[in-house]
Amino acid sequence: MPHSQTAVFRHLVRDHMVEAPVVVPLGSTAAETVARMAASRASAAVVTDSDGTIHGILTEQDVVRRIACRRIGEQPIDGLMTRPVLTIRADDQLYQAIGFMRRKRLRHMPVVDDAGRLVGMLFLHDALAVATGHLVEQIDRLTHEDSMAGLAQVKAAQVQLARALFDDAVPAPEIQALVSDINNDIYRRVLRLVVAGMEAEGWGAPPVPFAAIVMGSGGRRESYLFPDQDNGFVLADYPDEAHASIDPWFIECAERMTRALDALGFPLCKGGVMATNPLWRKTLPQWKAQVAGWMRKKHEAMLLFCDIFFDFLPVWGERGLAEELRAFVTETAPRNPMFLREMFGIQADHRAGIGLFNRFITERQDPAHRGQINLKLMGTLPLAEAVRLWALRHGVAATGTLARIDALHAIGEMSDDEADRLRAAFVLVTGLQLRQQLADYEAGRPVDNFLDPRTLTDREREALRDAFKAINDFRTRLKSELTGALI
Repeated sequence: MPHSQTAVFRHLVRDHMVEAPVVVPLGSTAAETVARMAASRASAAVVTDSDGTIHGILTEQDVVRRIACRRIGEQPIDGLMTRPVLTIRADDQLYQAIGFMRRKRLRHMPVVDDAGRLVGMLFLHDALAVATGHLVEQIDRLTHEDSMAGLAQVKAAQVQLARALFDDAVPAPEIQALVSDINNDIYRRVLRLVVAGMEAEGWGAPPVPFAAIVMGSGGRRESYLFPDQDNGFVLADYPDEAHASIDPWFIECAERMTRALDALGFPLCKGGVMATNPLWRKTLPQWKAQVAGWMRKKHEAMLLFCDIFFDFLPVWGERGLAEELRAFVTETAPRNPMFLREMFGIQADHRAGIGLFNRFITERQDPAHRGQINLKLMGTLPLAEAVRLWALRHGVAATGTLARIDALHAIGEMSDDEADRLRAAFVLVTGLQLRQQLADYEAGRPVDNFLDPRTLTDREREALRDAFKAINDFRTRLKSELTGALI
């Protein structure tokens, strides 16, 4: 599979959209609209208001069915166009757009921004040029219809795609990002089903706007194949006296969402980090107050909550609520150096898996994994934690580990050498971890984070030692910077 073909899973709609060929205002006549379509050889005209909000679309089929051979040329197209209009966001994944258009038998779709304003047009034949042959079949499986049965097929196809990309030598962080995007898309589609189901059963629409967020590896877009649930709700503010009438809707929504995700292969979080728990279901002002309280109290449990929370990412609903919360965290954390010091304190023992004489630190207690390295506990975790703390210290809003390293390097808080070593360490450890998980899954073994170092080549073992050393060197620097300790 040529590497260029797998790019369809990493491109966005904006990368392939074009300017809409014909855009006409409300009130335009049928005659002038059809004339502009003919002059531009366009198969559709998008009808908008003065703000660019889409109100309808006039297609060639509309012309044939509703206008041709009828003397209505001067009639406004408002009553002739098709509405409502199916649209797609510019920041949506290209493969999702292809799958949706194929299911709906659409040759073109207007592209909108977050505010619903027209920004371009996506033509299916242009998008399909990026995905040839059997990749289209993979796309169809990954974009199955919104039903529990369809989403189960999406989840199953995810592993096959990860294997195809891995075999195509796509770096593991890129595969993780795509796996995370598919998981987050499943969240969105589950919530669409849940909200529609609740409305049909008499619960009504959401009583206030809200955003669903994912935390942990999903928020960093660094998920592996079978992550558990770490999610929450950020609600728009409402009066305290309305709580008894509003919160039951969100409790029901959270319970339905988490049950559905569990059935699709996202295990319930054993620690209760889910929107069903009121700790993770709050209005925006309550979230801000809770985060500020966590930073002040410095209790170990509060610090652990912060560790889970700080990587959050919105996946559905009113993104502005989550973005405002992210801005609050980004602005508040650098003003609380004692909090960051305490955060490092609870993570101080989280070192990469190399000890004296460059020997790997392996599992000793668990007979099933004796002699193996826990690549999460001894690799990705200490790296992601340390980079997160340093990013919080310097007001970096990014959540991904590599994105944080790049941002810290750009502002001079990581040297060229340090940033290069940490990037290489992250790519290597995540690659080995993903390779082992794929092998475990395909062999029918439990999928976990353990690797037997004896299965590595000599070169891989040396590279892993270098990666672990880079992580520990960085953590030693952070200890000095954050706590003042010299060793």
